[in-house]
Amino acid sequence: MNAGLKEDALFPVILGATVHDIKNSLGTLLGLIQQMSLKQSAGQVDEVRQLEFEANRINHSLMQLLVMYKIDSRKFSLMEDEYAALDLINEAKAQQDRLSRLQNIEVRSECRDDLLCYCDYQQISNALGTVLNNAQRYTKNAVLISASEADGYLRFCIEDDGLGYPPHLLEADLTNPADVDWVSGNTGLGLYFVAAIAGFHKNRDKTGYVEIDNHSRLGGARFSLYLP
Repeated sequence: MNAGLKEDALFPVILGATVHDIKNSLGTLLGLIQQMSLKQSAGQVDEVRQLEFEANRINHSLMQLLVMYKIDSRKFSLMEDEYAALDLINEAKAQQDRLSRLQNIEVRSECRDDLLCYCDYQQISNALGTVLNNAQRYTKNAVLISASEADGYLRFCIEDDGLGYPPHLLEADLTNPADVDWVSGNTGLGLYFVAAIAGFHKNRDKTGYVEIDNHSRLGGARFSLYLP
């Protein structure tokens, strides 16, 4: 062990290494689940579907935890460039496509082909994938993901036809960890993670941010990510 490593810094290092190792093992598990799904009998469809869905949720949570560890350790930085907003939407949809098909959820998109976004492609596509994963958990039949220009920002929007966000989330400051419910599920963690990633995106006097409400065009929850 490195004698120069302070005791109070040891746990974060161990946590980061452990989470990374678990994430690698989970990737192998997801591959095995996908192979199982090709050989499943009719009576096993629901069980394999639930297994894959939960494994994907764990994978997203671990990915978020790794990023938050890097942020806390001041080891996180963005790799920004210009991308088509539609490519980011398609990447997020591709991450969740298998689950969408397994759960018979229609995921539609709305975005101009020429709409551009200056951002960290991996972090924003993962952030959108995180919210899309949660939307698929709570929606009934459909999810709409869109991008448009709004007051000097590029706005990504994910809407569903579920029951909407609960009051405690609507009232929470998603940038404040003390305001987020960490016990009732990974929705709070996911929204806090996305808000943190959004906040790292800056352009002059503008900073990225997120909003949530229950004004979805489909009748359920609506998530909005604003990038300057």
